Amino acid sequence: MSAPDQLTFRALADPTRRDILKMLATQDMTIADVSGHFDMTRAAVKKHLTVLSDGGLITVRPRGRERINSINTQGFAPVLNWFEYFDSFWDDRLSALKSAIEKEKK
Repeated sequence: MSAPDQLTFRALADPTRRDILKMLATQDMTIADVSGHFDMTRAAVKKHLTVLSDGGLITVRPRGRERINSINTQGFAPVLNWFEYFDSFWDDRLSALKSAIEKEKK
């Protein structure tokens, strides 16, 4: 697993960050907007947003004095690739099991 992929999985490891991603999936938000949904300091929320940004899962753009956080759907590619590998793995295993069961029935 490459270093950027590790940052993506690290970002997803925390339930608060996953909740932030769910919120950002519906709308772009400032740090203050995100902070309003959690019982933690703005600085703590900023740290979570930084981890999400480092993991490539969100983008941050300035708008005047504010920083707008948006979900980056392309940042989920490492996760999708990882799941696709195991999806293929289990498809192969289940096909082999089906074949073995069908041979036994004959």
